[in-house]
Amino acid sequence: MVEHAPCDTPFWCEGVRGRHYTSALFELHCRILLTMTTPELSDADYRQLAHATLSAIEKQLDTWLDQDVIDVDTHRSGGLLELAFPNGSKIILNTQPPLKELWLAARGGGFHFRRQQGRWIDTRDGQTLAACLSHHASLQAGLTLRFDID
Repeated sequence: MVEHAPCDTPFWCEGVRGRHYTSALFELHCRILLTMTTPELSDADYRQLAHATLSAIEKQLDTWLDQDVIDVDTHRSGGLLELAFPNGSKIILNTQPPLKELWLAARGGGFHFRRQQGRWIDTRDGQTLAACLSHHASLQAGLTLRFDID
């Protein structure tokens, strides 16, 4: 039996809505659409967007600290942001300028994000950085955390 992926799930694959493909063909088709519709970021734009994203994450964590939601320690060094949770677990976000990506490392795995159509999108499954970070931070914190960073 051939595995099919519906194209109406990912927001970034609007051009194939309603069609069904095998997973490999679906991924290829969506990658082609993305490369056709997303202009290449300049180095300066990448640096500005990556910096703004890391700053937005820090700001959200500061807000939660002020509201006594959770105390997540942060440490930032250049393009690396480390989030240390009360239980001792960590999430690391790191810029990757040569690839123009942001990388996220959490207990649940490692993820690579590229800027596509105004959002940081996972290179494997199409989820946003905000959704991925929210999911893994919630798991590691033991409470629901939602990042609004896109």
